[in-house]
Amino acid sequence: MPAPRKTNPAAANQFKPTDQSATSSEELEMSQETAEKPHRASLEQMEDVHKHAEKLIAALDEVPEGDLVGNIVTTALKLLRDSTNRGDVKMIDRAVAEMRYALKVFAPYRDVPKVSVFGSARTSADKEDYIAAVEFGKKMAERGWMVTTGAGGGIMAAAHGGAGRDPSFGLAIRLPFEQQTNEYIENDPKLVHFKYFFTRKLMFVRSSHAIALFPGGFGTMDEGFEVLTLIQTGKAVPMPIVLVDKKGGKFWTEWQEYVEEQLLKRGMISEQDFRLYKITDDVDEAVDEVVNFYKNYHSLRYVKDTLVMRMHRAPNDRQLAHIQEKFGRTLLAGTFAVSGPLKAERDEVKIAHLPRLTFKFNRRDQGRLRELIDYVNTF
Repeated sequence: MPAPRKTNPAAANQFKPTDQSATSSEELEMSQETAEKPHRASLEQMEDVHKHAEKLIAALDEVPEGDLVGNIVTTALKLLRDSTNRGDVKMIDRAVAEMRYALKVFAPYRDVPKVSVFGSARTSADKEDYIAAVEFGKKMAERGWMVTTGAGGGIMAAAHGGAGRDPSFGLAIRLPFEQQTNEYIENDPKLVHFKYFFTRKLMFVRSSHAIALFPGGFGTMDEGFEVLTLIQTGKAVPMPIVLVDKKGGKFWTEWQEYVEEQLLKRGMISEQDFRLYKITDDVDEAVDEVVNFYKNYHSLRYVKDTLVMRMHRAPNDRQLAHIQEKFGRTLLAGTFAVSGPLKAERDEVKIAHLPRLTFKFNRRDQGRLRELIDYVNTF
């Protein structure tokens, strides 16, 4: 068995995905399977590998989260015997590296609310959309929020410029064009470079508490529909989504006409799905929509089949009765109840003091769940 490759721990800790020296061939998304022949390890090689791996996994079991890291190691080892080729393994290697580094960058700011802003990279600084994005970024920062963008020009530069460098995050993607990092986030430690769109999109949604969409092209549409799909299907937690236009602009109202004519009237979406987002040409209204979403509502999680909604203030008896009457049809069984933290939440010490609203949600009526959050924010 060849000796393991030596690595410099300090250098490894400084790794930033998508090094700017990457070749054009390395910029590809690996969206197609390659025809390269798989190179499977022999049984003798695998026997030696597993002998060493068993010791490593046993040692990992003794450290915090080591059991999960051990699972990752075990899964990675299976690639040596699967019918995967070098291109497949390179994709997995790079994707995991990108996610690890991004999580490390975001970790110190977990308790700070963040809004992800999307919009065209081609919008010039003299356009009203650009000016509106500057104002939005500035006002969100004044409310104590951080602003995350794709780190490019246009709307992304506008939102970062309005917020300023300190409360800005950048999630850049390496492209053969339109890839220049804007001056407000360039060389900032909160800038992460990605090779893959799918890892970048994961971090945008996972590390956001709100989404703001300004007029843009395919990328903006992609991000907007993706987050709407995730929330509509219950694969992402509810969050405010604002579609912001310039004063008197028709970009999003005409988009809404398309959605109503081609999606709603054909039965492809339901009326309640319109509760998942708000269209406005008023920056102050957009900011209020985002901030007020967390006026009383804090967060939610599932404990098996029970949805646990955390709040700053619990409903009184009258409000709880109203919730049961108005939202009872969203339940699979039982009733709404107020409680403290459940046993499964014991790892979330910082929010143990918050009251909970627990119920068996059907996981289907996401628009109605948004209406419940809006009602919770009234008390």
